[in-house]
Amino acid sequence: QVQLVESGGGSVQAGGSLRLSCVASRLTLATVERLGWFRQAPGSGREEVATITRGSGTPYYASSVKGRFTISQDNADNTLYLQMNSLKPGDTAMYYCAATNIPPRWAYWGQGTQVTVST
Repeated sequence: QVQLVESGGGSVQAGGSLRLSCVASRLTLATVERLGWFRQAPGSGREEVATITRGSGTPYYASSVKGRFTISQDNADNTLYLQMNSLKPGDTAMYYCAATNIPPRWAYWGQGTQVTVST
């Protein structure tokens, strides 16, 4: 079955950077309609952080991360990335990658990678 496996999370100080990776198995990311990163902090709902839609030139970013985070994909490695710069304590959450060919529903999810930002 399809698998999405995230990595790259960790603990950093405010102002630092992390790059999250999401490797896909049994799913060719170059042909997927929409790819995205989500996050969920304890006690909070899931937040859509950034998405790429096939055929669209402009990724979507949540206002809280615009200008600091960059979503990208490497089709040769079948990997989705999230470059996170200027991290803030408010970015602390479990981060998940997702993929779908039936937007707006998300069909496939990874298991998540924890990001913790301290002051």
